Amino acid sequence: MSTNAYIKYLTQQFVEYFNLTKKERREKRRHKKEDKNHGMSHWFGIVPFALTMFVRKNIKK
Repeated sequence: MSTNAYIKYLTQQFVEYFNLTKKERREKRRHKKEDKNHGMSHWFGIVPFALTMFVRKNIKK
């Protein structure tokens, strides 16, 4: 990507962001936060979760 194209892209994103109302920006940030995958599954997938369930199941027996 050339420098001019990158600056044009940044300018478009900047203008697009500031054309939103304050309420829309907050809503967009809130949705982005909710969509994030939290915890161990984010870093290691479902394996740690499955192992934890297996261990808990065996401890209860």
